[in-house]
Amino acid sequence: MNLDFSFLSADVVFNFILKGLAFSVQLTFIATLGGILLGTLLALMRLSGNKWLVAVAATYVNTLRSIPLVMVILWFFLLIPLIIGRTMGAELSAIITFTVFEAAYFSEIMRAGIQSVPRGQVYAGYAVGMTYGQCMQLIVLPQAFRNMLPVLLTQTIVLFQDTSLVYAIGAYDLLKGFEVAGKNFNRPIETYMVAALVYFAICFCLSLLVRQLQKKIRIIR
Repeated sequence: MNLDFSFLSADVVFNFILKGLAFSVQLTFIATLGGILLGTLLALMRLSGNKWLVAVAATYVNTLRSIPLVMVILWFFLLIPLIIGRTMGAELSAIITFTVFEAAYFSEIMRAGIQSVPRGQVYAGYAVGMTYGQCMQLIVLPQAFRNMLPVLLTQTIVLFQDTSLVYAIGAYDLLKGFEVAGKNFNRPIETYMVAALVYFAICFCLSLLVRQLQKKIRIIR
């Protein structure tokens, strides 16, 4: 088998690959931010002690964590337009799907982070007249975010890898950019090999940064 990577040029990178990378990064950023916000709300619901809130949050989390992401992507892309009566673009559908799906995973991370904060600090907040909401906002959540930051970032790296699944609905992500380039130059094998190396390089470098951050947080503690 003769491999030829000569088609890779600045034009290919700018016209095909960077366009897909931009959406993959955008999807990762929005889904992470939205997932953490929604996931934190779900975590608070599960820890609220209210049986109805606990049941709703637990059902949401357990259901989505039990379904493959690619199936959820396809459901949103195919079924939501039937419900709302109009079509959605593949990119918008992917953003909504990832935010909703990742919230289930971020919820469990945040729940563990909240439970890692000693209850004595909450009782101390009550002792000085703080409400439950103030204790959560000023005492518990800041420490929970700090404790879980390496895990949150690791989940974000996994999320970036999973963005390649939007390929199933035709969204133009990083993998799609490589595929289009491979078809244009009739070099599909080479482009997929380069795509794998790019994904590896990005995720490996981010993993090293997370590892360094984890060491610094351990020192602070």
